Amino acid sequence: MAADPSSDTPQPVADLDWSPARARAFGERTLDLWERFLTELPSLPVAGAWTADEVAAAVARPVPEEPLTDDELFAYLRDVTFDWSMYPGHPRFMAYITGTGTVPGAAADLLASGLNMNLGGWRLSPSGTEIELLLLRWFAEQFGLPEGAGGLLTSGGAMANFVALKTARDHRAGWDIRATGVQAGPPLALYASEEVHVTTDREADMLGLGAEAVRKIPVDAEYRMRVDDLERAIARDRAAGLRPFAVVATAGTVATGAVDPLPEIAGLCARESLWMHVDGAYGGPAVLAEDLRPLFHGIERADSIAFDPHKWMYTPHSGGCVLMRDARHLTESFAAHAGYVHEDKERTGHGPDLGMMGPQFSRGFQALKVWVSLLAHGRRAYARRISHDAELARYMAGQVRARRDFELMAPVPLSICCFRYAPDDLPAGTPGRDEYLDELNERLMTAVQLDGRAYCSNAILHGRFVLRACIVNFRTEAGDCDATLDVASELGEKLDAELRPEHLRASA
Repeated sequence: MAADPSSDTPQPVADLDWSPARARAFGERTLDLWERFLTELPSLPVAGAWTADEVAAAVARPVPEEPLTDDELFAYLRDVTFDWSMYPGHPRFMAYITGTGTVPGAAADLLASGLNMNLGGWRLSPSGTEIELLLLRWFAEQFGLPEGAGGLLTSGGAMANFVALKTARDHRAGWDIRATGVQAGPPLALYASEEVHVTTDREADMLGLGAEAVRKIPVDAEYRMRVDDLERAIARDRAAGLRPFAVVATAGTVATGAVDPLPEIAGLCARESLWMHVDGAYGGPAVLAEDLRPLFHGIERADSIAFDPHKWMYTPHSGGCVLMRDARHLTESFAAHAGYVHEDKERTGHGPDLGMMGPQFSRGFQALKVWVSLLAHGRRAYARRISHDAELARYMAGQVRARRDFELMAPVPLSICCFRYAPDDLPAGTPGRDEYLDELNERLMTAVQLDGRAYCSNAILHGRFVLRACIVNFRTEAGDCDATLDVASELGEKLDAELRPEHLRASA
């Protein structure tokens, strides 16, 4: 008698497969929470004065054996949202370089997650791949790169810069470095200003060159790379038997927003046959603003450019971008073929696999939130808001100059204002003044961040500790700049009364 095959058939297990109706109900409750958050955001503290132990105790809970109810889940999510989160989208958040998060970008992110396409392969993400390619070509046009330019979206600026420098290494080393490694030729060297982002050192480490391969070039009074010193450093390394291969120019330094002299660097790179990479992680999107674009003259001559839409294009985390003057260089540097992903593209007519253009095989649909944000707002809205952010930073600098208890510490080329609290009864030139102001402003930054009414960060400029406000937030307006200075003044006065040493009290 023949066995009944149905007895061996696995029975369905549908625990994770929610119905469309339940998915909608869950999504609607999420939207209710999001709406409440957007409504209350201006009145919420930017951050709380929590400790790690307090947050961990509040948000940690054991994974249940059986599911929580929706009511339990949303009670938990409400606590996370309103009691234990800080808010980079708050109008008085001016620290580091973190964008606000666009509303259409967040909605697009939900849809991208629901689709769950893998942009490592075209056949796994036909629309996703074509949207990313289209977006990257549009970005390349905004920077003035020629036809044939393209690029890749990444997790952020660190990865975008890594992809660019890995490509630069492979194409300027002078030997098959992908096959034989860095030890098969002379030591390689790359060049950047003293104000370059610290990730450049990390990238040199990741490339097998070591952080000491990065030559830090002095900057001028406006914190821009000195091209004469750059030229001398290249000559010294060549004479010593090293092989220079790339220069990292910065378009918007993280401390002050300085833009290196791009035309002069481009000319030097052309003469020396060096790869010109521009780290525009923060400043790059300012090319969209007509009044700021002239600051970036020369960027169109770069071999590669990195910038972060999640910074000054305000889109939700995470999303960086690397652009290549010749998009084919990415495939030449990253393609790796495996038999188990075979495809005959001549027969299928499919497009390129983005997994062959960077270090990731599996890639999320990061382009959708950026693309939908551009479609929903339009280029001109971005141009106006980016220009306005820079205007606000200049306004804030003017307010700093007008107040007797602050000092402006750097020029304001983009949207960063660096200043320090300096009591007006402690005049410049007083012995020990600068050292005391370093300590005072370091304590003040922490006090402002814990206070919750505003949030700024710091920079170290010529060895001095200063406060730093970076405006890449479409909710920030002039009143928020004034309020941030008021908070810093109020808390600074209290700290000065507590901290000022006796010898400085006597000289006041």
